[in-house]
Amino acid sequence: MAASSGTRNPEVRKDVVWNRWVIFSPARAKRPSDFKSKSPTDPNPSQQCPFCIGHEHECAPEIFRVPPADPDWKIRVIQNLYPALSRTLPEPEPEPAPPGSVLTGFGFHDVVVETPVHPVQLCDLAPPEIGRVLLAYTHRIRQLASHESIQYVQVFKNHGASAGASMSHSHSQMMALPIIPPSVSARLTNMKDYFDQTGKCFICEIQLEDLLIDSSTNFFSLVPFAATFPFEIWIVPRYHYAHFHELDGEKAVELGGLLKLMLRKMSLQLNNPPFNYMIHTSPLHGNGSESAYTHWFIQIVPQLIGVAGFELGSGCFINPVFPEDAAKVLREVKVPESG
Repeated sequence: MAASSGTRNPEVRKDVVWNRWVIFSPARAKRPSDFKSKSPTDPNPSQQCPFCIGHEHECAPEIFRVPPADPDWKIRVIQNLYPALSRTLPEPEPEPAPPGSVLTGFGFHDVVVETPVHPVQLCDLAPPEIGRVLLAYTHRIRQLASHESIQYVQVFKNHGASAGASMSHSHSQMMALPIIPPSVSARLTNMKDYFDQTGKCFICEIQLEDLLIDSSTNFFSLVPFAATFPFEIWIVPRYHYAHFHELDGEKAVELGGLLKLMLRKMSLQLNNPPFNYMIHTSPLHGNGSESAYTHWFIQIVPQLIGVAGFELGSGCFINPVFPEDAAKVLREVKVPESG
């Protein structure tokens, strides 16, 4: 069992996936169990907004809904009213871009409205309902994969204004890019290096020990060994899968249950903090060899501390809570059955 943070010396740990160093400095924090959000997300008021059922005409065009063509929809996937990329521009050629090149801003920026009812948050939904949201992601990714120029789809959720959410109605976003983003390229390179040295997938080889929070038949949740942020959580498939969009219906429900549990634990323990989650997967049109060493996972980051000059200048991060301590605190959070 890990010692209490207050009695431990600082450590510097290497993050293999992102190839960066993280400084663990417990002297900069209170006890791990006292760590709370200083700006909790405001409770969602009972109000109406463009994402609410009956207000569909106020939104950008719909791509699809679940169930299809049903006025009593549960999920809507729509175009972002203020997209970062344009789906109407000419598609660039799917070729490597030389240094200094400029591509057209072609791409897709979509919104997944997770519930028709304004006050309901993702963690309020039942596991099968969260599973349907996850399957909406996979369906949209498969649609986007038909574009040869789209190389990567980033699924992410911003919850709370300080986490980047401009709407309080529960939603997530998807951006389909004509490039492979730098952090994705770095992740793939680092995992390939580990595979070349060991013949194994790094994520398959994760040693849980004191880092495990919870698990199910096909997934487990943990605080990573070199967590960049305090109380960062990963949800990882127990078996090797390179592409998130290969998730099937049965596993989606199971994953929905574990995701719900992690969001509830995080909310109860950390005072309902703003958070982001990101799905880290593989590029759409790889050469096939990447599937041996890439392994998708969900990263959940509660917004508890800021990123300042040291982090921006050095690329290193300071985490005031040891992962083993954060995992222990989260393991011990009791979630009410009705939650």
